[in-house]
Amino acid sequence: MTTKENIIETEHVLDFKSKVPHIIKYMGSKSSLLKYLVDSINEIYEGENICDLFGGTSVLSGSLGHNVTIHSNDIQEYSAVLAKTYLGNYNWSEFESLIDDVIMIAQRHVDNVYQLYPELNFQYDTELDLNEFNAIEQQQQDLIYFDFEDIEHHLFIKNYSGTYWSFEQCLWIDALRIAAEEYSETPVYNPILSSLMFAMAYNAQSTGHYAQYRNANNIASMKDIIIYRNKEIVPYFKKKLNELIESTGHNRFNHTVTSLDYRECLDILPKGTLVYADPPYAFVHYSRFYHALETLIRYDYPEVLHKGRYRTDRHQSPFCKRTEVVGAFEIMFEKIKEKNSKLVLSYSNSGMISLKKILDIAQIILGSEYDVFSKAVDYTHSTMGRSEDKSREVKEYLIIAKPIK
Repeated sequence: MTTKENIIETEHVLDFKSKVPHIIKYMGSKSSLLKYLVDSINEIYEGENICDLFGGTSVLSGSLGHNVTIHSNDIQEYSAVLAKTYLGNYNWSEFESLIDDVIMIAQRHVDNVYQLYPELNFQYDTELDLNEFNAIEQQQQDLIYFDFEDIEHHLFIKNYSGTYWSFEQCLWIDALRIAAEEYSETPVYNPILSSLMFAMAYNAQSTGHYAQYRNANNIASMKDIIIYRNKEIVPYFKKKLNELIESTGHNRFNHTVTSLDYRECLDILPKGTLVYADPPYAFVHYSRFYHALETLIRYDYPEVLHKGRYRTDRHQSPFCKRTEVVGAFEIMFEKIKEKNSKLVLSYSNSGMISLKKILDIAQIILGSEYDVFSKAVDYTHSTMGRSEDKSREVKEYLIIAKPIK
C-alpha cells in the first residue's frame, strides 16, 4: 500500500459541471467536493463507464452525466428519481405549459378535499398563544386516525399533517404527487417529483431532514415553527421546476439507474466499470432521515410508527452496523476484484472503522493484483442538526484501487 499525491496522466479526462441544480437537503452531500472527486477519478480514468454505487443525491451523476455513461444506484428509490432527473433526455418545447398544467391538476384535488372536509382548515395566526398553537398541531397529528374514505389519495394529509408539514402543505404535497402521475410515461415525470422534493425540504419545520419534527416548547420555538407553517409548497415547486427546465436538455448517453442493494448492483455491472462508492459512514441509517421522501416516491400508504412517522420497512445498511461493517467492505472489495473494476471509495475519519482497517481489508482481498493508495482532504461535513451541531470538521479519505495490468 502506498500514499500517492501526484496526478497520473491519462488520455481521457472527464470534465464536470460545477453547478448542479440543488434539490434536497442532505447530510454529507458531496456537492462542495465535486472538483476534488472528479480530479481523483481522473487519476485512474481511461474512458470506461462509471458506476455511482451509493448515489444519494446523485449529484456526481448530475455533474458527469454529460460526458460519460453513468450507472447510478442507490437502494432508496427517491435517489433514482434524482438521478433520472439529472440524467434525463428532454425536449422541453413539447411541454411549454408544464408548470401551469401540473398546478391546475393539483388545484382540482385541493379544491375537492376542502369541499368534502371544510372543517379541516387550520390557521396559524401570529397572535396564537402556546396552548392554542399546540392544540392546532395536535388536531392535525390526530388525522392519522381519520378515515379519509371519500378521497382516494390522502397519504400525506393522513400521516404527516401537523408534523414536518401543516395540513395545508401536506394537501399540496398529495395534490402535486397526484398531478405528477399524469406524466408518468414521459421524461418530465422525474423533474416534477424532484421539484416536489425540493418544495418539501424548504417548507418542512424540521432541521433539514425527517428524523423528527420540532415541538413548540416555548414562544420562541412556536414563532419559528409558525414561519414554516405559513410557507407555501407551490412557489418552491415552481421555482425548482423552472430551474430544472432551464438547466437540462438533450442527453445522448444511455445511462442506467437502479434501486438495488450495493451487492446486487455490483453483480450486474459490466467488467471493467469504474466504481465510485460513498457508503454510509456512521451508525445512523439514512432511511431514518429521508423516509418521507421514500414514501413520497413510492406513495404506498406504509405503516408508520413513532414520533418521526417512520416507515416500518425502512432499509438498514450493513455499513451502519458495527457487527456487519467489516463484512460489508470485504464483500465490496471481493466484487470489485471479480469485475476487474477500478474503485474510488469515499470514507471519513468519523466513520465506523478506520482508514487503516479499510486498507488492511483491501490488502487481504485485492492483494498484489491491485495498486491501492489513499489520500485525504479536510472537509466540513453537514449533519443537518440543531444550530449547535450543524456541521463537523472531518478528514475525507479517498481509497483508490486500480488493477495492475
